Amino acid sequence: MATNKFFKSLLFTLTIAISLFGFSVEHSFAYPVFAQQGYSNPRAANGKLACANCHLNQKAIEIEAPQGVLPNSVFEVEIKVPYDVNLKQIGADGKPADLNVGGILILPKGFKLAAKNQIPAEIKAKNKGVFISPYSTEFDNILIVGPIAGKTHQELIFPVVSPDPDKDQDVKYLTYPFYAGGNRGRGQVYPTGEKSNINSFGANQAGQITEIIATEKGESKITIVSSNGVTTSQTLSPGLKLLVKQGDIVKEDQPLNIDPNVGGFGQEESEIVLQSSSRIIGYLAFCFCLLLTQIFLILKKKQYEKVQAAELNF
Repeated sequence: MATNKFFKSLLFTLTIAISLFGFSVEHSFAYPVFAQQGYSNPRAANGKLACANCHLNQKAIEIEAPQGVLPNSVFEVEIKVPYDVNLKQIGADGKPADLNVGGILILPKGFKLAAKNQIPAEIKAKNKGVFISPYSTEFDNILIVGPIAGKTHQELIFPVVSPDPDKDQDVKYLTYPFYAGGNRGRGQVYPTGEKSNINSFGANQAGQITEIIATEKGESKITIVSSNGVTTSQTLSPGLKLLVKQGDIVKEDQPLNIDPNVGGFGQEESEIVLQSSSRIIGYLAFCFCLLLTQIFLILKKKQYEKVQAAELNF
């Protein structure tokens, strides 16, 4: 038993490692593993997804999925993460970099990622080079992807297989909600609570800026002297564009740089119906009988009208 648990844990670790290093995305730090390490369940009781704790800007996403599916069938859920591909973000080293994207899909229990041999060739072609993995061994109905290059993956496609209520007693033929989130760009907060360099930084005290020095690393060291003569200095990361200059009077927490964040996270929810094929056949049979009844009523009415016309002529 202990050996099985070890191999399951090892397999899941390898899965995450592949998802992190299986792509060549320069300056990517929006790793889903941050959420996986910090949250056993990525969806809070209020509906907020864990990704929103690090990616503070709100950006729209779109979901495309079938309204209804049959048991044990493979279908695709598409999360669209639109943005201007000409935009650049600041990398961790302060240099301009392309935006990366990522997504999370929280399916109803019983729904899960389709096996490789179940995925149609068309979906395989769309997802070439993309690795989708379960959130954890406990939640195989929660799928994550990313970070991957945003320029070529603004549409994230998840191949999903539906459960069979005849094989799983916990699954019923019902309408189920599901939730999706999509992100573009790096986060503003690290899991430790520290700010990343994708932020607007405020002055740590009110006063006059007496000196701005550009360091060899490209950082900006700003010195502020208060009205009481207290001198403080703070260093801004490379790549940030300053809003202030030497000699300016600033207030406490006044922004010193332009907000560099061009990304953001969005989440949406939708519904999917797990349909029974026998119910669909029954419904079609009912509609057919209803149609026949209407036709027979019309024919009977026409026959009655002919009889009445013949009696009047007689």
